[in-house]
Amino acid sequence: MADLLRFKDVFTEGHPLARPLSFNDMHVTEYRPGEDELTNYRAYRRKRAYGVGTGEGGYVGESTEVDEALNIQQRRARQRLMKRIKSKIKLGRDRARRKMATPAKLKKRAMKQARMKVFLKISKGVKKEDMPFARRQEMEKRLDKPQVKRRIEMLAKRMLKDVRKKEVERKKG
Repeated sequence: MADLLRFKDVFTEGHPLARPLSFNDMHVTEYRPGEDELTNYRAYRRKRAYGVGTGEGGYVGESTEVDEALNIQQRRARQRLMKRIKSKIKLGRDRARRKMATPAKLKKRAMKQARMKVFLKISKGVKKEDMPFARRQEMEKRLDKPQVKRRIEMLAKRMLKDVRKKEVERKKG
């Protein structure tokens, strides 16, 4: 006879389900009411996997934090993925173009510009595109050092007003 799951087992140490129960454990939600079970399951998985509403992960136009650089094989896979979803990316870009950028987005742009400025200074004016892959990786490592990061943040803070001004100009036409 199969082991029965008893209520007291859930609260014993070492049991796989030994965790405090939440409200979501007590009911089943139909994410798409009236749809079949598989559609509901997929909607549930999408919501859990991509953190809808939390700003984490996602399909198009959202970046995720990466700790290490991609190898050649991963780059090729990413290239194929981007080719497949290029129309979605284009639609997202068009939608974003119509809106005013958020303060977080402006800060991100300022950081990117400051990083590029420091990169050009370290590389003595040689652009990223003109560098071999190994040299580019070496430069990125140098940019990730704490002292350089602090300098980039200070520079970005100074550049933020210019970035904001440029965005306002863009929206005016």
